[in-house]
Amino acid sequence: MEAFFPFLLESLPPIPQSPHAAPFLILSTLQEPAWLGSSAAGPGLPTSGEEGENARQELGSRQRISSDQRAPRWGSAGPRDSRIPEQSPSSHRCWLAEKGFENQLAELQGFKHNRQGDRGKGEGRLGHRPHPQPEPSLCCGLCSQGQQRPWGQSESALAATASLGVSGTRDNDPRNGGGPGAMKPVQVVTLWWVLLLVSRLGAARKGSPEEASFYYGTFPLGFSWGVGSSAFQTEGAWDQDGKGPSIWDAFTHSGKGKVLGDETADVACDGYYKVQEDIILLRELRVSHYRFSLSWPRLLPTGVRADKVNKRGIKFYSDFIDALLKSNITPIVTLHHWDLPQLLQVKYGGWQNGSMVNYFGDYADLCFEAFGDRVKHWITFSDPRTMAEKGFETGHHAPGLQLHGTGLYRAAHHIIKAHAQAWHSYNSTWRAKQRGLVGISLNCDWGEPVDISSPKDIEAAERYLQFCLGWFANPIYAGDYPQVMKERIGKKSVEQGLDMSRLPVFSLQEKSYIKGTSDFLGLGHFTTRYITERNYPSRQGPSYQNDRDLVELVDPNWPDLGSKWLYSVPWGFRRLLHFAQTQYGNPPIYVTENGVSQKLHCTQLCDEWRIQYLKGYINEMLKAIKDGANIKGYTSWSLLDKFEWEKGYSDRYGFYYVEFNNRNKPRYPKASVQYYEKIITANGFPNPREVESWYLKALETCSINNQMLAAEPLLSHMQMVTEIVVPTVCTLCVLISAVLLMLLLRSQS
Repeated sequence: MEAFFPFLLESLPPIPQSPHAAPFLILSTLQEPAWLGSSAAGPGLPTSGEEGENARQELGSRQRISSDQRAPRWGSAGPRDSRIPEQSPSSHRCWLAEKGFENQLAELQGFKHNRQGDRGKGEGRLGHRPHPQPEPSLCCGLCSQGQQRPWGQSESALAATASLGVSGTRDNDPRNGGGPGAMKPVQVVTLWWVLLLVSRLGAARKGSPEEASFYYGTFPLGFSWGVGSSAFQTEGAWDQDGKGPSIWDAFTHSGKGKVLGDETADVACDGYYKVQEDIILLRELRVSHYRFSLSWPRLLPTGVRADKVNKRGIKFYSDFIDALLKSNITPIVTLHHWDLPQLLQVKYGGWQNGSMVNYFGDYADLCFEAFGDRVKHWITFSDPRTMAEKGFETGHHAPGLQLHGTGLYRAAHHIIKAHAQAWHSYNSTWRAKQRGLVGISLNCDWGEPVDISSPKDIEAAERYLQFCLGWFANPIYAGDYPQVMKERIGKKSVEQGLDMSRLPVFSLQEKSYIKGTSDFLGLGHFTTRYITERNYPSRQGPSYQNDRDLVELVDPNWPDLGSKWLYSVPWGFRRLLHFAQTQYGNPPIYVTENGVSQKLHCTQLCDEWRIQYLKGYINEMLKAIKDGANIKGYTSWSLLDKFEWEKGYSDRYGFYYVEFNNRNKPRYPKASVQYYEKIITANGFPNPREVESWYLKALETCSINNQMLAAEPLLSHMQMVTEIVVPTVCTLCVLISAVLLMLLLRSQS
C-alpha cells in the first residue's frame, strides 16, 4: 500500500516497557554511535569510557559525534520476548510535518464540515474529476492506478482514506445508499480517525535523523562490492536456443493491460547476446561481485529435469560464469527470480502446489552440479514475499492470481520448504566438494512507529516487520512463522467462519528440517514507512492487508525521487540492519538489493539524486557495521536499466542507461557510475574533500555522456545509411555499370 500522510521524525519518547507491548527494535532513539563524535540530532545512549576513548583515538581529527550516542542494546523484559531496547535519556516524538500543517488540517476540517461545497460540476455532492498531477512532495501515488480524487478532499485526506480502502465512487452509488449529498458512515469514521491521528501528533517542529553527522571511514578489508540484475529483466532471447516459456512470458504476452504500455521482455536489454559488453561495464565499475539469476526455463524448458535439459542454456551460463571469473568478478547466483516455467504453472498450478518443492530441488541440484565448482555463493529465492503477494494476492505479477488471504500464504509455505530442501541437498551432497554458501534474499522496508509513546503503534510497527521480513526469516532462523502472524491470521480465520487458519502449519519434523537452513541472510531494502495501528474488521474478508491491521504512511519532507513509492530515508536502512542483526542471531548479511529508480521520464544521465541516495544508504550501512552488524557485502540495484515487471520500462534503476528504442540497445554510463566506482576503490568515504570531489567529477563526466546520448539519433541515422543506403547505392552503381558496359560492347560489335 502506497498511501502516505505528512509526518516528521523528531525527538521520540522512550518506549514504555509494557508487558503487553510486542517486542520492537525502536531505533528512533538510534542516533550516531560512540565512534562518530558529535551530532546535531541530540543525545542517545551512554557508552563505556574505554570504548569512547578507543573510538576517538581511531578517528583522530575526523568528524565525530559524542560518545553518549551509541546504538541501543537489547535488555531483558516482557513475557512474549525478552528483548527490550535500553531507554535513551533523550526524548523523541513523531510530529506532524511543519510544512503545510495549518493548511492541511484546515483542509481536513473543511472536508469534514463542507463536503457539499460548490466546486464546478460536483456542486451539492462529492463528485469526481481526473486526478491532477500533484506537487512532488504531496504526490499521493494513485495517479498510475487510475484512481481519482474526490472534489473537496485534500491530498493528505485522500492518502489516508485510500489506505483505509474507502472508495468515493462506491459511496456515491445510490445502490450503496449514497448519491447526491449523502455522507456514508464509513467516511465519517474515516475522517474521525484521520483527525484523531492528526491531533495525536502535536505541534510541528523541524529536524530529522538524516541531519545527523556523516561518518567518514572505511569498510572492513575484504568487503565485497557489487551490482545485480535478474535473467528475465535483462536477457531477452525469450524463445531462443531452446528456452521454454516462463509465467512472465505468458503474463506479458496476454495483452490485457497487465504491464504498463503492454511492454514485454522479449528483447529487454538483449543481455543474452551482450555478455562481453556487459562484463566490460562491470570492469569499469570495479565491482568485486555480480549478482545475477539463472533462468529456470532456459535450463529446463518444461521445468522438469526428467523431461529435458537444455545444453545450450547450460553452456550459456557456464561461459558467462567463466568470463566473470576471468575478470576477477565473483558470481553470486540466484536460482529463482520469479520466472517459473509456464508448463509447471499450467500443469500443476505453480507454487500453489506442493510438488514444486521437489521440482525446484531437482532444478537446484542441476545448477549445483553444472556450476557449483565455480559458484560459491547461491541464493535460492529473490524477494519471495513480493513474488507471493503480487502473484497470488493482488494479481499484479505473474501468474496474476487473486486468491485473497490464502494463495500468498500457501505459495510462501511451499517456497520456504523448497528453499530448505535445496539447502539440505547442497549441504549433504555438494558442500564438502564445492565449499560454497547457500542463502536466501528477503526484501523489506523499515517500519517506524508513528507515535513512539503508543504501545499500539509500537506493536503495529513490529507486526509490519514480522509480516514482511519475519514471514520468511523466522522459519529459517527459528523454525516457525512469527507468533504474531499465527495469532492474527488464526483469529481472523475463525471469525470468518473457517475451521482452520489460512496460514499453513509446519509439522514438528518440518520445523526441525527448515530451521538453520541459511549460511547467510540476503537482505534487500529500498525505503521506509511510518506505521500506525488500524483494525480491519474480519467481515471485510480475508486479505494480507486486513491480516496486518496497520496503515503505512510516509513523510512528504523525505527527498522526492519521483517514484510513487520509493523515498530516500537512509536512517531506516541502519535500523533494519540492526533489527536483522539482533532478531536472527547476528547472521552474516549480504545486502542483495538497494537502489533507486530514475527521477525523470526523460533521458537523464546526470543522476545526482541517485548519488545522494547511494551516499546516504551506504554510509548508514557503514554505521551499522560499526554497531556490530556482520555485513559481508553490498549489491547496488542495478547494473542496467531493465524491464521492471508491471511497470514495463518506465522505471530505470540502472547505473547504465539503456536506449530501448534502439535495436542495438546501447548502454550509456550515468554519473552514479563514476561515483560508485570511487566508493568501491576507496572502500568507503575517506574524507570530506575527496568525497565532494567525486561528486563534482561525476557530474562533469555525465555532461559529456549526455552530449553523446543526444547525438544518438544522428548516429542511428548514419548507421542506417551505412547498413542500408550505401549498399543499395553500390548495388545500383554496379548494375548501371554492367548495363552501360553491355551497351558499349553491343555498339562496338
